[in-house]
Order: sequence, then structure tokens, then C-alpha cells
Amino acid sequence: MAVAGCASLLLIALQLAGPCGAAATALPVVINTWAFRKATETAWRTLQLGGSELDAVEKGCGQCEIDQCDGSVGYGGSPDESGETTLDAMIMDGNTMEVGAVADLRHVKNAIGVARKVIEHTKHTLLVGESASLFAVRMGFPYEDLTTQRSLSMYSRWLNQSCQPNYWKNVVPDSSKSCGPYKRLEKVSFEEETISQRNVHNHDTIGMVVIGKSGTVASGTSTNGGVHKIPGRVGDSPIAGAGSYADSTAGGAAATGDGDTMMRFLPSYQAVEYMRMGTDPTVACQKVISRIQKHVPKFFGAVICANTTGSYGRLQITLQLEFHLLPNLTCFDCLCCLKHKKL
Repeated sequence: MAVAGCASLLLIALQLAGPCGAAATALPVVINTWAFRKATETAWRTLQLGGSELDAVEKGCGQCEIDQCDGSVGYGGSPDESGETTLDAMIMDGNTMEVGAVADLRHVKNAIGVARKVIEHTKHTLLVGESASLFAVRMGFPYEDLTTQRSLSMYSRWLNQSCQPNYWKNVVPDSSKSCGPYKRLEKVSFEEETISQRNVHNHDTIGMVVIGKSGTVASGTSTNGGVHKIPGRVGDSPIAGAGSYADSTAGGAAATGDGDTMMRFLPSYQAVEYMRMGTDPTVACQKVISRIQKHVPKFFGAVICANTTGSYGRLQITLQLEFHLLPNLTCFDCLCCLKHKKL
């Protein structure tokens, strides 16, 4: 099964002009991972109404938090192994290189909004856990329950399946058969994870790149993380250079997939650096995915890239370990574009 088939998709893009499905050079441009079209349209509309690129990223990712995109973004999805939904998000200004991020955020729904406040009201980059929630409340965000009937049902089913799958290894009792509680195994052994243990929807995220008319770049991410993750786990999404990266002198990139693997390679940062050297965005995406695969052959994920001229590229690697460059797309394939249309 692929990470995403052409019908389900990798990339939504909106451009002011240019041939549909082509990597045109018209600006502005909004691209994001997965088929979260409403989020893309919200970001585009924000630009058309005079908002900044950072505003567009915040509103676009925030739309996915409201819509609970694919159950993998926002409240009421991906309960951890204690049954709680927690959120990760980041936003980056490609002009100032400032980053605001939150991780393991609890009881606050608008994670990308809180991340924006980290830039605006602190000298820090990343806030985590309950302390991040307290900061959010001080910034005026409501303190709310992120649990829903859906997330409770997911958690209950998982418990009834002996907590399978989970993220433990080298523990007793056997984590492949029991819910624990676990203790460390004295003799640590190498245990290779099989593809069958993975679930594509454990790792979905919205990653967004916005490039304004003048070439100004902003990027951001939002996710509720891996389903049944160990409490306290933080993936790639709120890590600058991993989940996304923006530099108005080169371009922007965002990643989605197996975050525990992707964060080790900073694929978004690397993709932007390739584009800085003149590499085509699609080739930049391919190069960073290839680098990861050399070390982790069973890795799966995707990267989107856009340079400051508005050219963009995208690449995903499927569970069959095949590259999908998605060339020559039309509006009916994996890439959607709006041509000469004001929203």
C-alpha cells in the first residue's frame, strides 16, 4: 500500500497563474502536503485579502486544526497510549529566520496559533508540555478538552487489541503481546521494525509553504502526532529544518511521514539548501529522500519544495519503497491548481 495514491494525494497547490499542473513561476504560491484543499484555499484567501505570508501559513494550518484534517491534525485524533490527544506545531518566517514552535501541547486546540505567539511574545523558539499550555492560556487561548468520542473509541479499540501496535522495544513484558506497564530488558537486542507494524495514518501532518508576490517565504506544520505514541514523544513537525523550513533567499520545504526517522536528517533544511545552490525543487526533494533511504530502507514519507520563483516539486516514497516524482500532473491528478482565480 502506498503512502498516498494519486487519488488521495501528496500535494495541493494554488497559484495566481501558470499552466495547470506545471511548476510555473507565477507568484504567489501556496503548497501543502496531502489533499487538505480547504486549508490551502484559506491560506490563499488570506494573501488575497492583504495578509502576510506568515498570516497565510497560520490561517491555513489553523483551518486544518479546525477541520481535524484526516484525524491527524487538531483535537480529537491520534490518542497517545494514555488516551490523551496532544499537539505539535511550528511556524517559520523566512525573512527574519524566526521560529515559533510548541510540542506536546495539551488542552489548547489552536497549536499553530500558539506557535505564532512564541515568535511574537518570547525570545524562545520551542515551548513544550503543560508549560506550553499555560503560556497559551496567558496569550488568551481557551483551555479546552482535546478528547472526543472518536479518540476515546480509538483508544478503547487499541486497549482491546492488547495495545497493538505500540512504540516500545527491549522491554518486559513482551510489548508485542501486552499493554505493560513495561520495564527495561537487561539484555538489549536489535529488533527490526517490519512494514506491517506501521500505519500510514500514524504519521500524517499538514506542512505548508507560502511564497508571496515578492518572493517572501513562510512555512509551518501542525499535527497531533503518531497514534498511540508514548506520552511525551515529539516528532519532526515542530523541529525547524525537519518538519518545515523557510528562507526568503532560497525557498521553503515541508515534510510528512515517519517523523521519528525524518527528524534525524533535517530534510526540509537540506532541501532548501539544495535549492539555494540552484537545484530544481523536484530534484531537491528527491535528493533528501534518497539520503534518508540510504540509512533507513523501509522509511516512508514525503517532501514538498518550492523556490522563490514559485517553481515547486514534490516527492514521496511508498511502502513498496518506490519513488513517486509525480511529473506532468493535471488538475485531476495529485496536484490541484487554480488558474487566474480570486478566492
